[in-house]
Amino acid sequence: MASVRQIAEHAGVSIATVSRVLNNDPAVNPDTRDRVLSAANRWGYVPNGGRRIGTYIGFAYTSRTSLTGAFDCAVLDGVVRGADECRLDVVIVNVQRDKRADETYTQFFMRKGVRAVILRTVSESRDTCQKIAAEGFPHVVVSDRFDDPRVNYIDGDSTADSRRAVEYLVSLGHRRIAFAMHSVPDRDHLDRFEAYRAGLVAGGLAFDERLVFRHPSNLSAGGTILTLSQSLPDPPTAICCADPLLAVGAVQKAHELGIRIPDDVSIVGFDDADMRHAVYPTLTAVCQDAGQLGFQATVWLSSLLRGAATRSFRVTIPTFFEINRSTAPPRENGRGLLPARESTSAPGANGYSPGGRV
Repeated sequence: MASVRQIAEHAGVSIATVSRVLNNDPAVNPDTRDRVLSAANRWGYVPNGGRRIGTYIGFAYTSRTSLTGAFDCAVLDGVVRGADECRLDVVIVNVQRDKRADETYTQFFMRKGVRAVILRTVSESRDTCQKIAAEGFPHVVVSDRFDDPRVNYIDGDSTADSRRAVEYLVSLGHRRIAFAMHSVPDRDHLDRFEAYRAGLVAGGLAFDERLVFRHPSNLSAGGTILTLSQSLPDPPTAICCADPLLAVGAVQKAHELGIRIPDDVSIVGFDDADMRHAVYPTLTAVCQDAGQLGFQATVWLSSLLRGAATRSFRVTIPTFFEINRSTAPPRENGRGLLPARESTSAPGANGYSPGGRV
């Protein structure tokens, strides 16, 4: 880690000027401030007050916090595992709440004793990630992608498998397929929504906005979606859920109402860990290892802080589509479709194998 004297030499200013910048003196010329902070970021400076806690990596939200969600819990678990392996500590930071209006993001993180940060963002606050990247502060955005080459990110790309899930339902004979998504428009849910629309088009089906349900990510909302969808005059025979808790909540509500899965309605879920195995029947789902996203982000940041990694990290990890027992052909009187239990026990039907990854 660089000293104040070394930062002054790198930035071409006096030690006093470096001190004034790090203490957020408003009288410092903005260009000088940016030059000093850039040097501090590049050479790994940690303020004296932060040296006692210089092992901190921040897990930071650029907007609202969402640790109640299955995805964030899994990511944070991966961050903690990576931090343990790299002998680092993790602190949760809310940028929107705690950052002072007169300080840069670098000054904010330094004040918190944070040496590097893992960022969670939503659509309306993506510009915050770009500003942090522009300052050169060590960072990785989890679960988003950026054209800006300065932004480091790791993302699970579920687009292809989300479309594959819809096409699979179409191949089973479903013609009214609902879609459930989180009401907060982050990159992942928007990708899955576009994949849903593309899957309908590929199957020759029209998009119907009345079959799209946007609700908060929780079990209760999943139950609400199941109830609302099945109360329609012409209810969908299948529901694609782009969020784990919505899918599990829908299954639980179906059992409560006596709606049989997959006999009466097929459900495709999304799984960030192993939640698909926690309900009956086991969910057909698009799956990703969210914990691995957090783990890889932390390990790379640790390498960067040690000077053992380049300053660019842009990784996309593919998901997979797993067919289980929550999906089957729709049961319609007089149409000759196979009963659900027969169809799900027939390996290779429609080119898909139950219980396996696609």
